[in-house]
Amino acid sequence: MNRALPSGTVTFLFTDVEGSTRLLRELGEEAYADALAEHRRVVREQIAAHGGVEVDTQGDAFFVAFPTAPAALEAAAATRSALGRGPIRVRIGVHTGTPVLTDEGYVGHDVHRAARIAAAGHGGQVLISSSTAALVPKDGLRDLGKHRLKDLSAPERIYQFGVGDFPPLKSLHQTNLPIATTPFLGREKELGEVLALLSRDDLRLLTLTGPGGTGKTRLAAQAAGELAEEYRNGVWWIPLAPLRDPALVVETAAQTLGAQDGLVDHIGDKSMLLLFDNFEQVINAAGDVATLLVSCPNLDVLVTSREPLHVTGEQEYAVPPLVHEEGVGFFLARARAVEPDFLVDDAVSEICRRLDDLPLCLELAAARVKALSSQQILDRLEHRLPLLTGGARDLPERQRTLRATIEWSYDLLAPEEQRLFAHLAVFSGGCILEAAEEIAETDVDTLQSLLDKSLLRRTRDRYWMLETIREYAAEQLTDSGERQDLERRHAEHFTALAEEGDRHLRGSPKEWLDRLEPEHDNFRAAIDRLDAAGETQLVLRLAGSLQRFWYMRGHHLEARRRLEHALVVDKSPTAARAKALNGATMMALEAGDITAGRRHAEEALAVHRVSGDTWAIANSLFLLAQTRREEGDLAQANEMYEECLGRFEELGDDHYVLLSRFHVAWMAGELGDPERERVLHEENLQRARATSNQRMEALTLHNLARYARDEGRFREAARMHEEAYRIARELDEPVEVADTMSRLAATLASARKPHAAAQLLSCSETLHEEVGVRRSWVLQRNDETLALIRSEIDDAEFAAAWEQGRSLTGDEAVALAVGSLEPA
Repeated sequence: MNRALPSGTVTFLFTDVEGSTRLLRELGEEAYADALAEHRRVVREQIAAHGGVEVDTQGDAFFVAFPTAPAALEAAAATRSALGRGPIRVRIGVHTGTPVLTDEGYVGHDVHRAARIAAAGHGGQVLISSSTAALVPKDGLRDLGKHRLKDLSAPERIYQFGVGDFPPLKSLHQTNLPIATTPFLGREKELGEVLALLSRDDLRLLTLTGPGGTGKTRLAAQAAGELAEEYRNGVWWIPLAPLRDPALVVETAAQTLGAQDGLVDHIGDKSMLLLFDNFEQVINAAGDVATLLVSCPNLDVLVTSREPLHVTGEQEYAVPPLVHEEGVGFFLARARAVEPDFLVDDAVSEICRRLDDLPLCLELAAARVKALSSQQILDRLEHRLPLLTGGARDLPERQRTLRATIEWSYDLLAPEEQRLFAHLAVFSGGCILEAAEEIAETDVDTLQSLLDKSLLRRTRDRYWMLETIREYAAEQLTDSGERQDLERRHAEHFTALAEEGDRHLRGSPKEWLDRLEPEHDNFRAAIDRLDAAGETQLVLRLAGSLQRFWYMRGHHLEARRRLEHALVVDKSPTAARAKALNGATMMALEAGDITAGRRHAEEALAVHRVSGDTWAIANSLFLLAQTRREEGDLAQANEMYEECLGRFEELGDDHYVLLSRFHVAWMAGELGDPERERVLHEENLQRARATSNQRMEALTLHNLARYARDEGRFREAARMHEEAYRIARELDEPVEVADTMSRLAATLASARKPHAAAQLLSCSETLHEEVGVRRSWVLQRNDETLALIRSEIDDAEFAAAWEQGRSLTGDEAVALAVGSLEPA
C-alpha cells in the first residue's frame, strides 16, 4: 500500500463516468477506449497537480485522497473544466472526514459516504458534503438541501460546486425508511440473499421471520434502501408495531402513501416496494396484503414478522443469528459507543456465544460495560441464563434466550428504574418527556438511565421501546397492579391533548397538526381502552375532539369507522355525542354518503339547540349547509351559509366568519352573481391577512387569481398563485401544493404559453398521484387546460414538455410559471 496516503483529516474525491454503457454503444469500442484513456490522463494530471493521491481505480471510476479540502475542490473544478470539451461527462463527489488508515488503505464510513455523494449526482456536476463545505469559501456553492443516501445513515446536506442546472439528485427522496442511528454491521451474507430474492421477477412477497431481537427490521430496511433506485415510485416503510386492529393495516399504508381514494387505486400499476414491519400482531390482515399484490401488478412487498403470513406466493426467509465473528464485532461496536476505550478479551466471545449472537441481546449486554467488566457480565449471564431459559418450554430456544436477556437486564435495574420501565409500557408509539413526567411520574435522570441501558430509545424528542422490550414491560405493569390507574391517566392526558389541539386547528394549524400526528397511536390506544372499559361518553368526547385532526391529515376511513361505532354504542343526547356527530357528518360527506351526512348533521343541530350552545348551533348549521350543497340545493345552502355568517359574526369567531363568507362567495358565483363573489373574496383576503389566517388567505388568493386570469392579467394571476403556493408549502399541505400547479397551468394555457402550461399540468398530475387525491373540480379544470394546450402544440412537443414537467419540484415549477410570463 502507498504510504504517501494522507492521514488525520482527509478529503476524499470520487469520480464516475455517467452513462458509460450508452457511450460505448454510441462511440463504438475503439473510440470509447480512446475517450476513456484521455479521461484517465486528464484526471491523473489534475490529481498530481493539486497534491492528491490516487487510492484506487476501478473501471472508469477514481478514488482519490487529498490532505486539504480546498485542494480537492480545486482539482474537481479543474477536472470538470478539462473534460468539458470531450464526450465523457463525469460526476464528482467530495467529502471530508477522519478515516482510519490501515496497511490495506482507508477504513470507515467516510469512504462510503463520499462514494454515495458522487453516485447521487449527474455528469458535469460536482457535489460536496457539509463537512467539506465548512472548510472552503462559500462562493460558488449552492445548497441542495438534505438528502437520504443509500447507506441509510442520517441525511446529508449536499452542496453543488459551480454553476449549472441539473436534474434532482439520485438520492432516496421517495422513501420514508427509518434513519439508522448506528451503522449496519455484519449480515453481508444475509443481505446478499435477501437482495437476490427481492430481485427475482417471480417473487413479489418476501417475509423475513424470526423471534424479536434478531435484527429483522434492520436487515429489511437495509435491503429496501439498497433497492430504492429499482422502484420508480418509491420504497415505503409501514410500521405496524403499535397496531392491534388488522383493519388498520391497509389504512396505515394508505396514510403513509397519501392515498385518498383507496390504497389499490392509489398504487395501481406503479412500481413500488412496501415494507410492512412487525406484522405478527395483525396477522389476520395477511389477506389484505394478498389482495394488494393481485390488484397491483408492479408492487412488491417485504414483510418482517415472527411468523409467516401463509398466503399464496409468499417466500419465507428465516433470519438467523449473527455468525459468531459478526456477533463479536457487533458487541464491540455497541460497547465502544458507550465506553470508547473498551478492550476486547476472551470473555467477550463467550458473552456472544451465551447470547446466541442475537443482536438485541448483545446490545443489552454491551450497554452494561460502563458499570461492569466483560468478565462480570459473563459471570452474571452464567448464573442467570440457565435458570431463566429453563422456563417457557413452549418458546423456541432463541426466544427463551432473548426473554431471559431482557429479564436479566431488568433485574439489574434499581427499583425506581424498574417502576418507570413498567410504566412506560402504557404508551403506544412512544411519548414526549412531558407525557412521561405526567403519566409515568418520571424524571429526566431515570429516563436517561434506561436510555443508557438500551431498554429505552429516543428519536428527536420522543422516547420509545422496541416492541419486544415493550411486551416484557407490559407484563411487569400488569404484575405491578398499577395498570388500570396508568391507563386511566393515559386516557385523560390524551383526551385533554386532543381537546386542546382541536381548539388550535384553524387558520394556521401546522404546528398543532405536527404535534398531534406523532401521538396518533396513543389516541388509538386510549379510545380502545376506554371502549373496552365501557367509558362510552369519554370515547365520544375523545373521538369528537380528533375529528379535525383526522380530517386534515387524511385519516378519513378510520375516523368514520371509529365515530360511527361510538355513536352506535352510546345514543345519549349529550354534547359529546353532538360533537362526534359533527365529525361523522364531515367524514360521511368525504365518503360521498350524503344521506348519512345529513342525518348526522340534523341530529347534532337538534341536540345543540336543546343545550342552547350558540357556537355549536352555528357549527352544526354550517355542516348541514354543506350537505345541502352536496345535494345540489344551492339556494337553500346559500341561505344557510348566510345565516351561519351572521351567527359567527355575532359570536366574534373570525375563522368561521371567513369560512362562511368564502362559501357565501362560492354560492354567489354558482348562482350567477360573479361580481358579489369577487367583492366577498376581496373582503375575505383583507380579513384573513389581518387575522393571520393563512389557510383562508391562500384559498382566497387562488380565487382572486382566477378573476385576473379571465381579464388577461396573467402575470398578476401567477404572482397570486405563487403567494398562495408559499403558504401551502409552509403549512405542509401537499394537496394544496398540487392544486396550485393545476391553477398555474390554467393561467399559462390562457396566456398562450403551451409548453410551460404542459409542464405545470404534468407536475400537477404527478403531485396529485403522489398524494392520491382526485378532486372533481380539479379534474374538470385540467381537462379544459389540456384542451387549450393541445390546440397550440403538436404531439411531439406536448410529449417532451410533459416528460420535463414530471421531474419538476414545486419550487422549480412555480419559478418556471412566473418566469414564462415575464416580459422578454
